[in-house]
Amino acid sequence: MGPHAGHKPNTAIVKITAVEAGGLRLHIVPPPPDLAPYVSLFYRTDVAPGHVFEDCVPPEWANLRAGRSPVYEAAIGSEAMRPVPETIISGPTTQAVRLRIGEGEYWGLGLLPLGFARFLGIPASDYANRFRDIAAEPAAEPFRLLLEKLLHSPMPVADGAALMTETLRGLPTRRLPQADAIIGTHKALVSDLSRSVANLAREVGTSTRTLERFCCRNFGFNPQLLLRRQRFLRSLASFMVDPTMKWIHTLDSHYHDQAHFVRDFREFMGMTPSDYAAMDHPITMTAVRARRAARAEAMQVLHEPDPRPLEPSAASA
Repeated sequence: MGPHAGHKPNTAIVKITAVEAGGLRLHIVPPPPDLAPYVSLFYRTDVAPGHVFEDCVPPEWANLRAGRSPVYEAAIGSEAMRPVPETIISGPTTQAVRLRIGEGEYWGLGLLPLGFARFLGIPASDYANRFRDIAAEPAAEPFRLLLEKLLHSPMPVADGAALMTETLRGLPTRRLPQADAIIGTHKALVSDLSRSVANLAREVGTSTRTLERFCCRNFGFNPQLLLRRQRFLRSLASFMVDPTMKWIHTLDSHYHDQAHFVRDFREFMGMTPSDYAAMDHPITMTAVRARRAARAEAMQVLHEPDPRPLEPSAASA
């Protein structure tokens, strides 16, 4: 598929990782270094004609997505399946997303917590466990234009990644007084050393009460739930990397026993580990394979944030 009329093809060297499974093909592109503190990956999923894929996608950080298909439905947690708008903002989640996609192209970019704060400037808690039409969020107007262009103007993956990069770099600068605190908290969450909210607060140098408000605004959830999500996803990622493993061997060291893990599994995924293991996971497994090939982390939530660039001067803010 060639670039659309009037589009200047990308000439930069872009590292694209592509993984295919049946009629599903996922392309992922790491962001350039200046955007790496804000964006996990750029990506495009292609579903071939005659195919429909269903999956139960584990919790993750926020994403911006564009897709169009006769079959495109999703639901978060226990809500009913509903059609997905062509361009959406999907917030951070602590519940699985049930997804059903048919023939088409689906573009997206993953927003890390610092990226959500910088590019949108709205509380992450406003979109916790929610997705909605991006046209309904005034702060996301530049992204609506970007996603509509990706959706309606077919182009190679490299050109789409270049367009996303160009758009992000061209957005007005928003000063982030708490940027270092967001990065520090994010790193502490990803680390498996934080076993309690009190311990996390000590690591980032704040009180537990302040940390509660800070995490809800910038990460979408309270710190206790965020720590539990990380613990759970470290365990689930071990299984996704090697589905032949027994669950008992995948458990994160923070779990007291398997019953403790099963309770978390029911809360985050809405089912038991055995029910999940019996299902096919075409979308999640393809994403795990592609992520490990490109970045070594199996899931977006396990991605350790890159150091942020220096803040712009006050004159450019």
